[in-house]
Amino acid sequence: MPQQEKLTDLKTRLSEFMNKLDQMNPEETSVEDIDRLILMLEDLERKMD
Repeated sequence: MPQQEKLTDLKTRLSEFMNKLDQMNPEETSVEDIDRLILMLEDLERKMD
């Protein structure tokens, strides 16, 4: 994947992550929700390499 395309993809995924994080209610967030967020971050990290 070309560098610019990779960067665009990362920005999109990060934006999705931030939106999910903003929508979460701390009082209703489950361990599974946190696990999904961690998986999203790990995926972003892999995409950066």
